[in-house]
Amino acid sequence: MAKMTTSLVLGLALVATAGCAKKRPAELPPAPTENTTPVTDGGESSDTLAGRLNEQFKREVTSDTIHFALDQYDIDSEARGILDSQAAWLVAHAEARITIEGHADERGTREYNLGLGDRRANAAKNYLAARGVSPTRITTISYGKERPIALGSDEASWAQNRRAVTIVIN
Repeated sequence: MAKMTTSLVLGLALVATAGCAKKRPAELPPAPTENTTPVTDGGESSDTLAGRLNEQFKREVTSDTIHFALDQYDIDSEARGILDSQAAWLVAHAEARITIEGHADERGTREYNLGLGDRRANAAKNYLAARGVSPTRITTISYGKERPIALGSDEASWAQNRRAVTIVIN
């Protein structure tokens, strides 16, 4: 009887721990592409029109990055100033198309952070559109917490990772 009880307890423990195994995410965002030519911070070759425009964009605007408060996607006054300079540049360079990447810090689930990154990217897109940039020139993508810029697990690192980054793609 003791053997049967022990076997039953071990079997239940095995089944219980098997249900706790970590599941693989359905799909991760695409990895940066491999490139043998010189690359800028935005991942574009500096030999391409997009690479040259992206470098010019970074030189001439206040910043290519805006930051957000914890669990927020509102555009604050500092972000408005940055986006205003981006909008002025984009209006002057009608040939430029952009992608806005939305990012989050490491806290929260993957799904929550992908949604938050999407809301952040779209908030920046909507602000630029309200400033005269055609929405057809703007694409958005969310990387959630998958591509942190700062790897620490502290408030300073988290604050750097809560961002939306504008990249000129052509």
